[in-house]
Amino acid sequence: MKAKTESQSMTIRIPLAVRRRGGRKLVLAPAGEEPWAPQRPQVDKTLCRALVLAFRWKHLLDEGTFGTISELAAAERMNVSYVAHVLRLTLLAPELVEAILDGRHPKTLQLQPLMRGFPVEWGKQCEVFR
Repeated sequence: MKAKTESQSMTIRIPLAVRRRGGRKLVLAPAGEEPWAPQRPQVDKTLCRALVLAFRWKHLLDEGTFGTISELAAAERMNVSYVAHVLRLTLLAPELVEAILDGRHPKTLQLQPLMRGFPVEWGKQCEVFR
C-alpha cells in the first residue's frame, strides 16, 4: 500500500523594488531593511577617465613624444590649461589613485575640486581627502 500524501504549497512574499540605473536593473531592499547583498563601490567614471588621461599624457611627455604641454594639447585638440590641470592628477598619492580606481574614495573627492588644486605632499593629501 502507498501512503497518501497531501500537496502543500507555501507562498512567500518579499517586498522589493526593481529600479533601472544606467541601463542595469537594481534590486532594492524594503525600506528600513538591510540589503542582503553587499553594495558594490560606485566608480566615478569621469575621475577615472581623467586619471587615465593624466598618466597617459605624462608617459607621452616623459618618453619625448611631445616636448611641451602646449604641443601635447595641440595634438589632443584640447585647451592647454585643461591639459595642465589634468596632468596635476599624476601628483596624487598612490593610495588615493587606487581608491579612486576601486571606487573606495570619499564622495567629496571629485574632479572639479581636484582641478582647482591640492597639496603636493602625499600625507597632507590623505588628510584633506578623508
